[in-house]
Amino acid sequence: MDGPLNSFLLLSNFVLVPGMAYGSQLAIGALGVTLVYGILRFSNFAHGDTMAFGTMAVILVTWLLQSWGVSISPLPTALLALPFGIIATIALLLLTDRWVYRFFRREKAAPVVFLIASVGVMFVMNGLVRFIIGPNDQRFADGERFIIKAREFKRLTGMSEGVTFKTSQGLTILTAVIVVAALFWFLNRTRAGKSMRAYSDNEDLALLSGINPERVVMITWILAAALATIAGTLYGLDKSFKPFTYFQLLLPIFASAIVGGLGNPLGAIAGGFIIAFSEVTVTYAYKKFLAYNLPPDWAPESLMQLLSTDYKFAVSFVILVLVLLIRPTGIFKGKAT
Repeated sequence: MDGPLNSFLLLSNFVLVPGMAYGSQLAIGALGVTLVYGILRFSNFAHGDTMAFGTMAVILVTWLLQSWGVSISPLPTALLALPFGIIATIALLLLTDRWVYRFFRREKAAPVVFLIASVGVMFVMNGLVRFIIGPNDQRFADGERFIIKAREFKRLTGMSEGVTFKTSQGLTILTAVIVVAALFWFLNRTRAGKSMRAYSDNEDLALLSGINPERVVMITWILAAALATIAGTLYGLDKSFKPFTYFQLLLPIFASAIVGGLGNPLGAIAGGFIIAFSEVTVTYAYKKFLAYNLPPDWAPESLMQLLSTDYKFAVSFVILVLVLLIRPTGIFKGKAT
C-alpha cells in the first residue's frame, strides 16, 4: 500500500512541485510577451534579455542591501530589491521605445520590422548585462531555503520518500497568483486597462474615441517591464542567475504564449503550465517511480528517461512546431501567430 503513496510523493517532489513553480515563471514571462504582442502588434524577441536586465538590477540592489546588513529573513532580501529592479527595467524599456520603436511606429512599419529591431535590442541588452555583472552564475538567494525538508517530512510521516518544498517555489506560486489577479483586475476594471483593450481590439476606433496611443504604449512597456523583472527574479531565486540562461528561456516563453494563443493573457498562463509540465515530465527519470508500482522482478534497470535534461528546450520547440502546424491561433485563439 505504501508503494503507490511513496511513488506519488516522489512524483510530487520531482515533477508536480517543480512543474508548478516553473510553470508560474513561464506564465508570468509569457504574459509580458503576449501583452506587447496584443497591444503593440509585434513579437518582442528582447523579452528574455529584459528579464535578465531586470534580474541583474535586483541582484545589484540585493547585494547592496546585504552589505548594509538589511534583510527580511526568513524571506529573501531580493523581495526588498524587486521594486528597484522594476523601476530600472521600466526606465530601460521606455528609453528603448523612445530611441528605437517610436520611429518605426510613426513610420507605420510592418510588424516584421519591429521584430528585427527587437532582435537588435536583444543583443544590445545581452551585451549590457554581461558587461555589468559578468557571464557567470550569480547566486543571490538568502533567508530560509526550505519550507519543508525531505528529512523532516520522512520523520513526521514515516514514509520512505520525502517532499522538499523550497521557499523560492512557494514564493513563485504565490506571486504568480497575485500578479495574474492584479493584471486581470487592471485590464478589466481600470480606465487605463480598458483603454489598452480597446486599442488592442481596434486601433482606429480607439483613436476616434480619444484614447492617447502614446499613453497606451507607455503603460504597456511599464507592465511588460514589471512582468519581466518579476519572472526573471523568481527564476533566479529558484535556480540561479546566468545571462545566457535567460536568452535560452525565450524559446519556452514564446512557446507558452503561442500554445495558449498569442495576444491572449489567459492563454499565456495555460501555455506556461503546459510547456513547463511537458518539459519536466519528459525529462524525468521514472526508474524509481516504476519500482514502487511494479513487482520486484519487473523493476527496470535503466533510468527510464525519455530525454536528458540537456534537451528540455527541445520539448518546447517540438510543441511549438506542432501547435503552429495544427492550430496556429493556439488553444484560446489568440490574434495571430
